[in-house]
Amino acid sequence: MTIEDHIRRGFALQSMMKTIGAELTAVGEGTVEISAPLSPGFLQHNGFGHAGLTFTLGDTAAGCAAMTLLGTDQAVVTSEIGVHLLSPAIGDVLIARGKVIKPGRRQIVSSSDVFALKDGVEKHIATLTGTMVPIALDAP
Repeated sequence: MTIEDHIRRGFALQSMMKTIGAELTAVGEGTVEISAPLSPGFLQHNGFGHAGLTFTLGDTAAGCAAMTLLGTDQAVVTSEIGVHLLSPAIGDVLIARGKVIKPGRRQIVSSSDVFALKDGVEKHIATLTGTMVPIALDAP
């Protein structure tokens, strides 16, 4: 199994990603991209995309980016992550692009930028930076 297959398999097992309709749209070395529709069920009281959705996509993108540098017998868990909400999530789709900032054996620092897509134009709405901890997976 390739690392991309491993990441796609793990992503497909995340029930929350299924619930929000997210797709893993790109996987590269140290990078991933995830998109999700900004549907009516994920809006807050002002009609903007809920920050919880923005955070969820950004955290998952940062974690998956970290996993691209590991073996297929490993995954990651988020140790800590911070979010800077830059602008309201207004659009049709949210796109999270994760990348590794500093790889390591015991911890991986990664980040993600989240964009709202409206009428074909992306607007940067959030930046997340966090620490991912590699964990061993049980053999299938």
